[in-house]
Amino acid sequence: MSVKLKQLLVVMSVITISGISTAATVNYKIDPTHTATVFSWNHLGFSTPSANFRDIQGTIAVDNDHPEKSSVNVNIPVKSINTNVAIFDTKLQQSEWFNSAKFPVITFKSTKVETTDNKNFKILGQLTIKGITKPVVLTAVLNQQVQHPMLKVPAIGFNASTQIKRSDFDIAGYAPAVSDEIDIQITTEAIAVK
Repeated sequence: MSVKLKQLLVVMSVITISGISTAATVNYKIDPTHTATVFSWNHLGFSTPSANFRDIQGTIAVDNDHPEKSSVNVNIPVKSINTNVAIFDTKLQQSEWFNSAKFPVITFKSTKVETTDNKNFKILGQLTIKGITKPVVLTAVLNQQVQHPMLKVPAIGFNASTQIKRSDFDIAGYAPAVSDEIDIQITTEAIAVK
């Protein structure tokens, strides 16, 4: 066998292997109309109000054969906050709270994905709020990963939860009367990128 033929076979093998590994990962785009990030807090021990963000954007890369290679990247516009109290929504944009004029976007970028059964996941990542980045772990459950019955393309859905402290992100006003701990519940649908 000639040297050139051997080199050609090696190149073809590399291309084939690359194609297989690339095909194993499916990239999904988060559907903001079917995605919600709801957060709640304790108010003076009397109630547990909640609020949510809208227009959440991001991507989920899923490798079913090697879940540890999967990743999540999310952008949340601060101005999309909805507490159901208009004056409070406005107040939360101010500098002592989220300071949306200077820090308009909250981001989450995964650094590691762990699973034992391909249904339940720990998604470790970096959460950035108000320019401050802290590690966060999302406890996630895969709802389903099938062809979307209406759109006829691959789709995926997750629920996830975590807890953070407001004080970690310089948003600690009125603590401890208003709890420092914030519980976060996330649900998302994402559609495969063509």
